[in-house]
Amino acid sequence: MKKMILLVCVFILTFQIVNAQTKQITGTVTSADDGIGMPGVSVVIKGTSSGTSTDIDGKYVLSVQSSDILLFSFVGMTPLEITVGNQSVINVSMEAEAIGMDEVVVVGYGKQIKSEMTGAISKVNVEGLQKVPSPSFETSMQGKTSGVFIQQSTGKLGEGINIRVRGASSLSASNQPLYVIDGVVVTSQDQGGTGNQPTNPISDLNFDDIASIQILKDASAASIYGSRASNGVVIITTKSGGKNKKTVINVNYSVSIAKETNRLDMLNTQEYVELLGEGMENSGWALSDGMNGEESILDWGGFTSIEETADTDWQDEMFRTAVSSNYNISASGGNEKTRFYSGLSYSDQQGILIDNDFKRISARLNLDHQISDKVDFGIKFNLVRSVLDRVSHDNAFSTPTQLIAQAPYFPAFDDSGEPFAGTFYFNGLLASRYNSYETLVYRTFANAYVTCDILPELSFKSVFGVDNLTQREDQYWSRKTDDGQPAGKSYLRNVNMLNYSFDNYFTYSKVFNENHSLEAVLGMSIQKAERFVSRVGGKGFPSDEFQTIASAAENDDFYSDRTEFSYLSYFSRMNYKFMDKYLATLSYRVDGSSKFGDDNRYGGFYAGSLGWIISKEDFLLDNPLVSFLKVRGSYGITGNSEIGNFPSRGLFSGTRYAGNSAIEPTQLANAKLQWEKTAQTDIGIDFGFFDNRINGEFDYYYKKTTDLLLDRLLPYTSGYSSIAENVGELENKGVEITLNTNNLIGDFTWSTSFNISFNKNEVTKLIDPIQRNVNRVMVGEPIGVFYMKKYAGVDPDNGDALYFIEDGSDETTNDYSLAKDIIVGDPNPDFFGGLDNTFSYEGFDARIFFQFVYGNDIYNDAGRFMSANGDWVDNQTRDQLKRWQQPGDITDIPQARFGDSNGTRTSSRWISDGSYIRLKDVTFGYTLPKRLTQKMNVNKVRIYFTGQNLWTHTNFKGWDPEVSAPGNNRTQLSTNIQQGIDYYSTPQAKTYMFGVNLSF
Repeated sequence: MKKMILLVCVFILTFQIVNAQTKQITGTVTSADDGIGMPGVSVVIKGTSSGTSTDIDGKYVLSVQSSDILLFSFVGMTPLEITVGNQSVINVSMEAEAIGMDEVVVVGYGKQIKSEMTGAISKVNVEGLQKVPSPSFETSMQGKTSGVFIQQSTGKLGEGINIRVRGASSLSASNQPLYVIDGVVVTSQDQGGTGNQPTNPISDLNFDDIASIQILKDASAASIYGSRASNGVVIITTKSGGKNKKTVINVNYSVSIAKETNRLDMLNTQEYVELLGEGMENSGWALSDGMNGEESILDWGGFTSIEETADTDWQDEMFRTAVSSNYNISASGGNEKTRFYSGLSYSDQQGILIDNDFKRISARLNLDHQISDKVDFGIKFNLVRSVLDRVSHDNAFSTPTQLIAQAPYFPAFDDSGEPFAGTFYFNGLLASRYNSYETLVYRTFANAYVTCDILPELSFKSVFGVDNLTQREDQYWSRKTDDGQPAGKSYLRNVNMLNYSFDNYFTYSKVFNENHSLEAVLGMSIQKAERFVSRVGGKGFPSDEFQTIASAAENDDFYSDRTEFSYLSYFSRMNYKFMDKYLATLSYRVDGSSKFGDDNRYGGFYAGSLGWIISKEDFLLDNPLVSFLKVRGSYGITGNSEIGNFPSRGLFSGTRYAGNSAIEPTQLANAKLQWEKTAQTDIGIDFGFFDNRINGEFDYYYKKTTDLLLDRLLPYTSGYSSIAENVGELENKGVEITLNTNNLIGDFTWSTSFNISFNKNEVTKLIDPIQRNVNRVMVGEPIGVFYMKKYAGVDPDNGDALYFIEDGSDETTNDYSLAKDIIVGDPNPDFFGGLDNTFSYEGFDARIFFQFVYGNDIYNDAGRFMSANGDWVDNQTRDQLKRWQQPGDITDIPQARFGDSNGTRTSSRWISDGSYIRLKDVTFGYTLPKRLTQKMNVNKVRIYFTGQNLWTHTNFKGWDPEVSAPGNNRTQLSTNIQQGIDYYSTPQAKTYMFGVNLSF
């Protein structure tokens, strides 16, 4: 009995000792690349089969003993071994293997490991791009992401950027992607007046604050955003601190010098007088009192001889050497409970065009705090102030680029230093000196979140976000300018845009029987946006010293408008994985919107996708050639609701009639109006060879958009001109290829990344063709084809301009009215992409990046004036000297006939190939050795030089092939259709930049 009691006591004591050594440990696994939590990481007690996997936020819980060693592993990441010891919390940061291809990707309402994704998502290498400061993060992505076409409309600062994810999916709705910053949908649409070029609200975001950028391209990836996902989704995550990381301070400073990428070869005074004089004689415009043509054109300018004239290169007056600087300081770190990131930046940019400047100051604070083991709380707050000094739109004589139209024999300034006022056209230098046009923006991005771990497998997250934009446009037109005569004019426009949302969702993640992994998301979202616009103007000022509207003698304009829209949404997604190699994803979202008719207020959007990691099958395991191979396919329906706020409603407006107030109907109601829908099929292959030293992606997609929202014309007897209906269809299909190679590894590294994208756009259903300027929409053709007379060259017998009578015929005519309008070009590129090479050796790093676009046409609308064989007083490009002069001359430049419109009316004469290849970025950097930086009490010092847009090869005859002037008084429809047009558009800047990065 005593032995039994003793045995029991020993057993109890042993159990208590073992139990005392067993404890519960928690932690978070993050990616060293961007600090984002990694889901699906295996956490196993070494030497056993006991373990777990991290949840959607990278968190794990595991029962261990102090002597245990934890093994953290994931495909493509360097495995880690950590001894538990007396720790109760173990947070780890995993590095990607040197030649690995796996990474954490942020998706809608969650995160995934890229190797397990079944949708088409591109993750942008933010860290690499941030080594080269850029005016906006969008321009830095140009040519670096397959399937995403990015184009700056002009080289002016602060202006809109066109982004097309897998082509244009709409005619009357926006084709820009949806932007989601830290889980909050933000305002990305132009808020400026339609009298000038569109602005870019996304430029308010400081690139240095961004941790990661993902672009959701196919329906499987984007459909969880439902009615706003047809154009793709750009998900941006800003930086956070790290747990138990000491505070690190980073300081970045750069200064740059910029010039225009190209100048046009214009006539000097002697050549100008010769060409226009000849044109005057040919057309009979020469003066009758014995003057020849050259004497006549001189007399027009007030000169009696060429010796009295100037020889002005007006491009010297419109362009300038622009000097810009950028400052950024940030601090990040954290302890066991709290993580923080704070940043302050100031950017002062000069444009290459006179009077075009952009200044921005941005302050950000991101805080994340662990209230308890189960509850986390965080806030992200960003305050931005920007000032954009603008110039007039490209159609105005007061814009600097139209100075090129001035005759070279006029001086730019008179003897007193004032801009010369006697030019044929208004001298835009007067506007430069005396007019002002400033756009001031205050922007607040803010959100707060709470996450709660209800169960080890179940968590809840709530996010409230606000995007508040206040914009003021302040213009003053001096009495000395054409715009402001006779006594000055002033205009003030205010925009207040409040956009807020509230998202709540559950995430369930669990592994069943080791082989089955399930993650499910279920939630709801509320969003509301309120917009108020007011405008007031005055004219008649006592002098130019008084510029506020209060000093105006009379009112010249007044307007105000209030509008709003709202969404109520429910969304879900399920990811399933079997044996770590068979993958499936389903998603469904219901959106209710105030924008659509009562009969179709709610819409359902869904997607499904499958994936198979073939390289994990037994027949490919440990294969020396194939290190990773996955096939995936998806299909889904997304929508586009980026239209006006009340297209389905019957609308009335207040007006004036016979001196009295009145109400008039302005729009017919359509209760059946519904979403534009895009069905998309995607088939993709992800691959890696030779231990992933060669890896990449291949995608084929087909997008079919139905129920296009368009205005159907009505007979005027109805009292209305049109009604909005779902009446059109279009499609996009294409191929995307991305190839990455690690050419050399070791002390000297060399890696290459190449991407190329092909997209074919076609309108398949339309009631009637739509014409906007020279662009046309018609069935069987891409959006915006050029539709006009086809130029046939010059009659060698008499110098007449010739045109083809009809399509497919060789018959020509010199009678412009007899030639039919036909399709003569396409502004959409056949393919585009980029080639990126990066090198490093010890402390040196280098990058050479080429961007290319091929197959698009550009219509130089300004060619009707500047390349018009001396038709009027505008200065001409030098190629016009090759004009026809005598019978038998073979040339494509008609005879110079002043004021006779010989070949100068709208035709394909000014269409040229817009293809180009550009040396977009060359960077050389050097990081000082640690033995030197330690003496300076600095962790890291990197100095660098960057050249941007250093070289461009193109056949385009204008300033720059990267152009698409949207025009003024634009609508969303005209913006989508009017593509590939150059009208005195500012070229891109060639920039030389020097900078230093410091880390303390």
